[in-house]
Amino acid sequence: MSEPASDPGSEVVASSHYVRGRHAMLLRAGFSPLFTDYYLHLMQHGLRLEPAHDTLLKEALAALTLHLISRPRDETVAWTLNLQEPRLNLFVTGDSSSGLVTGRVYTDHVREGDQSLFYSQVLRPNHPARTSVVPVTASDALAMAGDFHRQSQQTPARFFQLGGEEETFALLVALPDCDLPWLEAIDTPAVEAIADTEELGFLENRAFRFGCRCTLPRIVRSIASLGTTSLEELFGEDEALDVSCPRCAAKYQATREQMRAIQDGDAADA
Repeated sequence: MSEPASDPGSEVVASSHYVRGRHAMLLRAGFSPLFTDYYLHLMQHGLRLEPAHDTLLKEALAALTLHLISRPRDETVAWTLNLQEPRLNLFVTGDSSSGLVTGRVYTDHVREGDQSLFYSQVLRPNHPARTSVVPVTASDALAMAGDFHRQSQQTPARFFQLGGEEETFALLVALPDCDLPWLEAIDTPAVEAIADTEELGFLENRAFRFGCRCTLPRIVRSIASLGTTSLEELFGEDEALDVSCPRCAAKYQATREQMRAIQDGDAADA
């Protein structure tokens, strides 16, 4: 089972502030604890990423976490970046209610296209699901997330990776009547010093961890819900099948009997 870390020290406490006089919101967090759990997850499941892919995924996890703080607490957000160079799909998802964020990289069977695309899916109780797709041209996940904000959210926003040992990231989001020339011109050193140059009003803290709620039964049910392949077709002559979580890439091994028992149990409960 791929569980979130139980150590409170693994949490990232992300804060949001109102930038008075600029009419913008600043969101900021040090991601070292979350990235430590991410690397422990990779080690636990024998996963290895190319350095460039690893950097993209960490940037996307940070960007999604900061984006979640700017959104209602009951939203669940999933981003998929279909990139053409390098050719891969980058998936991240999370929600503030559980405080979990996770993600993975797909390099096989990636759709070829004329341009890279940023897909966003948003779920919220008692609201219709929202899906949007925008083209992106940037080479890093932070700039891609900024492009998404401008095109889909129709809200100018800029993501930054700051200095220091805590692997700190920040997001500036425009609010109504925002000083847009200031937002577009500000650079990384200015964001690092913003507490000394601007008047900030604290809004809230939210805590996040790297983790996924996947289990073997959930993955089996997901496979069964496709309804296109029988157990005999899945297993062939083998007695065990390697499966992975589509959200975090955690690896599991399922036997034919386990799969049948899970399916039979679900059928009995129906």
